[in-house]
Amino acid sequence: MWIGACTSAIGTWMQMAAQAWLIWKISGNVHLLALDPILQALPILLFSLVGGVLADRFERRHLLIFSQCVQMACALLLTFLVGFHVVRVWHMLCCSFVVGFAQAFGGPAYSALIPTLVPKEDMPNAIALNSIQFNAAVMVGPALAGWVLHTWGDTWCFALNTLSFLAPIVSLLMLTIRFLPERTGESIFTSLKEGLRYVRRVGAMESLIVLAFCMAALGVPLRTFLPVFAAKVFGQGSGTYAAFLSMSGMGSVIGALAVAYLGNVRKKGRLALVMLMCLGLGITGFALSRSFVLSCAMLLFGGAAMMGVFAMVNSLVQLVVTNQMRGRIMSVYNLSFRSGMPMGNLLAGWLVPIFTAPVVLAVNGVLLVVLGAYYFLVQRRVAEL
Repeated sequence: MWIGACTSAIGTWMQMAAQAWLIWKISGNVHLLALDPILQALPILLFSLVGGVLADRFERRHLLIFSQCVQMACALLLTFLVGFHVVRVWHMLCCSFVVGFAQAFGGPAYSALIPTLVPKEDMPNAIALNSIQFNAAVMVGPALAGWVLHTWGDTWCFALNTLSFLAPIVSLLMLTIRFLPERTGESIFTSLKEGLRYVRRVGAMESLIVLAFCMAALGVPLRTFLPVFAAKVFGQGSGTYAAFLSMSGMGSVIGALAVAYLGNVRKKGRLALVMLMCLGLGITGFALSRSFVLSCAMLLFGGAAMMGVFAMVNSLVQLVVTNQMRGRIMSVYNLSFRSGMPMGNLLAGWLVPIFTAPVVLAVNGVLLVVLGAYYFLVQRRVAEL
């Protein structure tokens, strides 16, 4: 599963890097650049909770295979459109929406499946290692995309992503573990309400869900607007953009390795909040920097802190939920986390033309520091976990 997911994620990040650069090259419009991830996240906002209910009712492998096949079809379509030089921005935006629809059903199933492959005491390590494969892809994918863009052209970025989906499909077919859900006569709506009641009833779960939304809304725009920093602030091209993405991805791998090394450490909540404040400092430092070397260092530091806090909060949620409720609870968590991305990108996309990207991201970083301090000193439910 790890190898299959890593292969697919590398292909996905290759396409994402190429697609962002292609949208910017065709339109030169920062609003369209922000709209692409928004459209991908919108179906997740609309259908993720239903996907979580289905992940608790059906074989999770089957949902994942369906999701991978839909995403592979979209990548194949864009390969032909780009290859024949007929691609338009709206083609890429529509495919992003369809990919988001597939991820709305595959995401909860994947999040619920991974922890069942290891004992409970090893769950933080498994989540961190899963984060490593994703963020290794963040580091390798854009760097590979930059080389492919210069050497073979953008068509190959989409073609290689199409082929990469075969890896998780094969690994899912080879997987021997099975999830056998209990038969229930409840409607989907009733099961959904049960999951929401569980969130409100269990400890600091509400605070973790709110924290997931805020850290995504304020932290993710850093990666979204890297093309703007590469082109506008540093006056460079796709090579600088790929270098920025790779440094952020390398930092994320370091952060995930640190979480995996710590394992089932005590006081996870306090550690998560400290890393949240470090993330804010890294974003602010990158936004204010005009040195390429210092900017790369800030991206490395911020990437490590970002993955550290994401993995730690995810672990806290996973450790308190039962397997029969896991799909629904993870769908609520993913909904909160993934809805924070488009809302943060939408707000940043509106503010960047007015105040410039460095100012907007610097403010985001300061707000993350304030958020971490609030949960650490005032609202202490998370800090006490």
